Amino acid sequence: MKIIRSKLVISLLVATAAIVSIQCTASDQADGEFTAGPNAKRYDIKGVVESVNREEKTAMIAHEEIPGFMEPMTMKFRFKDEWVWDALKEGSQVTAVMVVDNEKGKYWLENPSIVDAPKTAGPEPPKEEVAVEGKKVIDFALTDQDGKTLTPKDFAGKAWAVTFIYTACPLPEYCILMSRNFSDLANEIAEDPELADKVRLLSISFDPAKDTPEKLRSYGLGYLGKDSKAKDFAIWKLAVGEDERIRKIADFFGLRYEVDEKNKTHFNHSLRTVAIGPDGTVRKVFSGGDWKKQELLKELKASLK
Repeated sequence: MKIIRSKLVISLLVATAAIVSIQCTASDQADGEFTAGPNAKRYDIKGVVESVNREEKTAMIAHEEIPGFMEPMTMKFRFKDEWVWDALKEGSQVTAVMVVDNEKGKYWLENPSIVDAPKTAGPEPPKEEVAVEGKKVIDFALTDQDGKTLTPKDFAGKAWAVTFIYTACPLPEYCILMSRNFSDLANEIAEDPELADKVRLLSISFDPAKDTPEKLRSYGLGYLGKDSKAKDFAIWKLAVGEDERIRKIADFFGLRYEVDEKNKTHFNHSLRTVAIGPDGTVRKVFSGGDWKKQELLKELKASLK
């Protein structure tokens, strides 16, 4: 009798352990993406939602300064808490905890509080000095990857797009994504003789201390590939200039960037990509990195008609 009872107890314990193991495994798989390492940092964050992508489960949030860590800027965030996607909307005010796990190269928000946007009489009129649709692009002079002077006049009569990067950026959803998009587009455009003559792309570095013309050329070739028809940089140009000049251009296009005080080799920055028509006026402003390559190309083609 004791043997039977002991076997019953053991069987129950094994079954219980199996259930617990299954539950833990399922939980780990669900939360694995948002499991912080032992050296992860946490910061209180407050901001306003600019856009929501429920398919990708990301939101662009313009956040306030995070004391001792980051200047105010607009960034793309993921949330650990699934319920937010039923509540989050453009204009929502968000407070949350930002988890930064540098060892995994990830960051996300958790424990959020969401408040709907207050009703207003209407949208705030755009500032005169910032790029909006129909506004003429400001004049500027930069140095391209070949050491030549580059100005908006070089794009006269062509549809062109501008974005901002720095070559040491480690984030796959920021500069790396922008450069992949632009290099892919350059390679695609190079295969079309008509477009190759009418469309241009420009990536501007905001790290003049490190991103020399030679560095930009090497960086661009790395993205284009050795067999690229666009490796002469006739279509995709990369440029840099004095910090004061870059800041003026960035301010016009609505880009925000600051040196990371925790790691001065990196920048905290937003994303901004702008489509410009052959007449030098802004056609469309893409905030963040959610835009698709074909969206931008479609806008550039439309400006040529």
